[in-house]
Amino acid sequence: MDFNFISKLKLQLQREEFLTTPFSLFFNPTYIIRRGLYTSILKFSSKIDGRVLDFGCGNKPYESVFINAKSYLGIDIKVSGNKHKDKVDYFYDGKILPFPDNSFDSIVCFEVLEHVFNIDQVCSEMLRVLKPDGLLLITIPFVWEEHEGPDDFARYSSYGITHILKRNNFQIIELKKTTTYVQAVGQLVIIYVSKYILPPVKILSFFLRVLVVFPLNILVAIINYILPNRYTLFCNLVVFCRNNKDK
Repeated sequence: MDFNFISKLKLQLQREEFLTTPFSLFFNPTYIIRRGLYTSILKFSSKIDGRVLDFGCGNKPYESVFINAKSYLGIDIKVSGNKHKDKVDYFYDGKILPFPDNSFDSIVCFEVLEHVFNIDQVCSEMLRVLKPDGLLLITIPFVWEEHEGPDDFARYSSYGITHILKRNNFQIIELKKTTTYVQAVGQLVIIYVSKYILPPVKILSFFLRVLVVFPLNILVAIINYILPNRYTLFCNLVVFCRNNKDK
């Protein structure tokens, strides 16, 4: 058995969990939502530059796409439902960020704000450490199951997150929904099958995923192509905005 090949395959599978390629279609039950997030983040990544803070960074899954960042620092809280925090540079108390005012040119925040109960305080702190006209890029789920419990507090519509950001002095530059109605429904079905019907044995489950997940991913893509696109139901929002304080 070629253990070097197996190690490389494991690393590639871990990478594909967030930085998806067409290879993910064959085995990744979250391909639809992850692909939508990845392509949307890529769209804005070139505009994020200078000193960058990854708020709620976990393991910094998207760090590599921000090629214009001069520095990329990650901050998180010590205790939460997300236990993958090997790359955290700073821990904080969930209230006050340990940085002076105007410390960063850009802030990114991926799949975090649904876990934040004090969202206005968090937005205020991000605004404080962000330079004037600094940029904020966030992603946030709308249709998704409860996760990382017990710290899963909210889901935000496009109207809700827009209202929250505006009242905290952020100017919305662009807001994007990552999936269509059909893709959102299809993604939930695939997750249900993968999580609750396929057996939990890892090796067996992987091969069954290839047999089950790939056809379902293709089927959703075909149905989505045929039917009219609607965006009143979607998996995630990606919001690109600017520090608009004192304007």
